[in-house]
Amino acid sequence: MQHVPPPPPSQEAGIPRTLIDIDRDSAEPLYRQIRKAIEHGIAVGTIDASSRLPSSRELARELGLSRNTVNAAYQELVAEGFVESRVRQGIFVNRDMRPYCAAEQRPAHEPFDWTSRLRGHPEDTLPHIEKRADWAEYPYPFLAGQVDLRAFPARDWSRALNEALYQPHARYSLQDSIAFDDPLLVEMVCSRLLPARGVEATPEEVLVTVGSQQGLDLLTRALLGTGSVVAVEDPGYLDARHIFVRAGARLMPLPVTAAGLTPPPTLAGVDLLHVTPSHHHPTNVTLGIGRRRELLNLVRESGTVIVEDDYDSEFRYQGSPTPALKGLDTTDQVVYLGTFSKFLAPGLRLGYLVGAKELVRELRDLRRYSVRHPSGHTQRALALLIQSGEYHRAVRRYRGQLMRKWEAACTAVNTHLPWHTTPSPGGVSLWMTGPEQLDCRRLVERAQRHGVLIERGDIYHLGEEPPLNHFRIGFAAPPLHAIDPGIRILGRLVERQLAGQ
Repeated sequence: MQHVPPPPPSQEAGIPRTLIDIDRDSAEPLYRQIRKAIEHGIAVGTIDASSRLPSSRELARELGLSRNTVNAAYQELVAEGFVESRVRQGIFVNRDMRPYCAAEQRPAHEPFDWTSRLRGHPEDTLPHIEKRADWAEYPYPFLAGQVDLRAFPARDWSRALNEALYQPHARYSLQDSIAFDDPLLVEMVCSRLLPARGVEATPEEVLVTVGSQQGLDLLTRALLGTGSVVAVEDPGYLDARHIFVRAGARLMPLPVTAAGLTPPPTLAGVDLLHVTPSHHHPTNVTLGIGRRRELLNLVRESGTVIVEDDYDSEFRYQGSPTPALKGLDTTDQVVYLGTFSKFLAPGLRLGYLVGAKELVRELRDLRRYSVRHPSGHTQRALALLIQSGEYHRAVRRYRGQLMRKWEAACTAVNTHLPWHTTPSPGGVSLWMTGPEQLDCRRLVERAQRHGVLIERGDIYHLGEEPPLNHFRIGFAAPPLHAIDPGIRILGRLVERQLAGQ
């Protein structure tokens, strides 16, 4: 055997003194603390990979520990391949680990080109709804889809969340339900929520979703594909259009008037029709009973599926709510989407879908292999909140608050904007139509600089040249006292733009 002399002392860089911090009060064994510290030093490059590590005797003396403790750490590091023991030389970082220890030793490779691997969605050229993450920092956040956080029933919700963690509820809150929903929540939907909308359903016809948008996604995956035709309201719900287009579907726009969606002569060849009949998105008009019956007659003839997105039906401030389209359906062609998020808080992401048993069974299977099921804890807490009566009491309180805000917003727009409007008696926003020369894009930018957040209306229209004289004022998020002064500022900005300033 060839004689190999020991390395000179200059190569003994070893382990920095500050690398190993021994905690003698820790429940973790001392040898394991040493092993983890050395392992970390190798991974991040703080241990010189070209130098010999201290002998077990040297390191034990430096740390004030027994040699057996250090030997146990070294033995694990050798067994796991982090270090290697060389005859008559000592212990070194494993050669196979060395290229990854220090930045200067890493081979120069081009970063992986993810852009060439991502398919993207070249077919989706639609605009997006842009909402600032810091919207709550603005004094006048007139954004639809956001809520006044002070209206959230925090105490009741906290109590329900806590109760859901204990038996007999914990078995539904904490276990893996695989593909099934909380039976108590489904029962509450069937017995406490749907009857108010004129809808009858059995538990087999209900699917709990991560917000109504997941319901749309599941329906799209189950029913649509490349070449499918989807009829949509124009203007209409932009997020739904994105979902349909990304599935390869072609959009067929149907105009919306003050009476809601205008039914076409026929729906032959249309696979799916998406509607928001209670409060049209984004104008808030209600689809009249005559047009509802006309649509149902059309889909019976064409075999089209109707998706009824009933996203904020609870919020009507004058007259009685119109029964859901699903309640008039006699052929099971209407799929009903409801949500808890619009009332409780958008961040909870909880909704439900009502449809034929065969459809729900398929959607449940699709959901299982994407998100499995919505949070069992959140489902049971919500079920308890509804069962206790606190949910409906909170809805009534919130509806009262929104009605006062709606009244304030209606008064303010007819006081401060240079035109008269008759807002629809429901929803959480006002759809504004100004003179043709009004440019909502410029108005949105100027308003933001003055602390006022509104939404441009052109993005909700299909077509290459959408009208620019529409914008949306959401009144749920700002406090009541901010509505009039915020719209007063907006009115001044509108007048300046119309005057060419």
